[in-house]
Amino acid sequence: MGSQGRSGSPGNGGPGEGEAGEARKPQEGRAAREKRRKGKARAGGGPGGRGSGAEGKPAPRDAQAAAAGPGAGPGASAGPGAAAAGGGREEAGASRAVRGAERSAGPGEEAAGRDDGPERGLRAGRREDAGPEGAQGPGGEAGARLAGAGAGAEAEEEEEAAGRPAAGPALWRLPEELLLLICSYLDARALGRLAQVCRWLRRFTGCDLLWRRIARASLNSGFTRLGTDLMASIPVKERVKVSQNWRLGRCREGILLKWRCSQMPWMQLEGDSLYISQANFILAYKFRPDGASLNRRPLGVFAGHDEDVCHFVLANSHIISAGGDGKIGVHKIHSTFTVKYSAHEQEVNCVDCKGGIIVSGSRDRTAKVWSLASGRLGQCLHTIQTEDRVWSIAISPLLSGQLMTHLGSDFPPGAGVLDLMYESPFTLLTCGYDTYIRYWDLRASVRKCVMEWEEPHDSTLYCLQTDGNHLLATGSSYYGVVRLWDRRQRACLHAFPLTSTPLSSPVYCLRFTTKHLYAALSYNLHVLDFQNP
Repeated sequence: MGSQGRSGSPGNGGPGEGEAGEARKPQEGRAAREKRRKGKARAGGGPGGRGSGAEGKPAPRDAQAAAAGPGAGPGASAGPGAAAAGGGREEAGASRAVRGAERSAGPGEEAAGRDDGPERGLRAGRREDAGPEGAQGPGGEAGARLAGAGAGAEAEEEEEAAGRPAAGPALWRLPEELLLLICSYLDARALGRLAQVCRWLRRFTGCDLLWRRIARASLNSGFTRLGTDLMASIPVKERVKVSQNWRLGRCREGILLKWRCSQMPWMQLEGDSLYISQANFILAYKFRPDGASLNRRPLGVFAGHDEDVCHFVLANSHIISAGGDGKIGVHKIHSTFTVKYSAHEQEVNCVDCKGGIIVSGSRDRTAKVWSLASGRLGQCLHTIQTEDRVWSIAISPLLSGQLMTHLGSDFPPGAGVLDLMYESPFTLLTCGYDTYIRYWDLRASVRKCVMEWEEPHDSTLYCLQTDGNHLLATGSSYYGVVRLWDRRQRACLHAFPLTSTPLSSPVYCLRFTTKHLYAALSYNLHVLDFQNP
């Protein structure tokens, strides 16, 4: 075997090949045969199979290198010595190894890695099956890297589908409760950026718990000052998005209803329905899904007064109305039942109902208490004599049914209150002729309010609404101006004039949800859409 290696051409053994090289050839041949046997076992091939040298497949690259000898230089090709180094291989297999070596087009072994054609794919598959020992050379290493990357991508997709992302910082490996606690300190902008990292974080950052703290500090997000969620069916993250439009004053104005003659309308919202007074009628409309438009055909019409409806409330599936004819009307919403009775000597300006009790206020300078019970309907329970006309009235959540106190002592003449509303049993808001919004806390003082905001254009404030937290909305007497206020600031936040000079009108009534604001004027019912500005 050694004499055959020496008798080959100088290119086979290389110049200067010595006895040490000849001694290493049998060992390298055995190593090559051992690797071929392992490759055949892993590929499931045998004699005549895909991994068999007898089927005409090129010999493994290690065997070719062993046949060439350690002194093989650039441009070397296999000769008779390569067949001899195979030690017992069949002549057909040796000739195929020679042909495979002769196809080498570049320096050394790199040309074999660049070999094109069907055989390259077969060799690449055999190298991947052979494991680390068989995956040698640039072509084999690239195949192994591609296979590893594909397996890693599949594992990552499986793990992400199951929950957490497969790759990422160790922070995402923390327990979910601890991760929620850490992310609860982020602001809205940071949570929005975090949601752009991957799909799992997008779902994770949509959790309501992460947005509750931000929502409670936002305007009109559906949370009261005490943390009660009034809109639990809507995701908190979506409400915070719309809240930014309220803060920035971004909205789209529209008109829901128009009237041919001047009105003094009043309205109430309940679910997906709007109730609004027009002349001596109360009409019920259903909102369309967008909340910014109405079905033109009313759901119901409630009548019974001889003059205009001045005020009404919804309570216990009833509509309690006050009319300019001095009467109070009681209408069942889902039936045709209607009762009216004389309540005051002059027009009834205001009415409220809570806990089966009705209270009313009139120009005749009296406030009266009535029962809503069917057996005592129309029976006056108590009369309170006042010093002036009663323009607004509200029942305390304590349901005491008694005159508790008089608010304020230093008001000038004509500083009448046109609208008021309770926020809690001890706190309430008022507005009126003297252009001020006042916030009262009965636990602190009944003589002086704890905070006040002044209308900047010295206009009478006809109505107000609050979200129970930070937002206030008021309607002015000139040009249909609706103003938004942040109770944490003294100045007005935004102003929306809804009429022009020829059609100047007060804003008689305001209502809003987390997405829309509705304002009733003399000729139109306006909507401000903050969801789709």
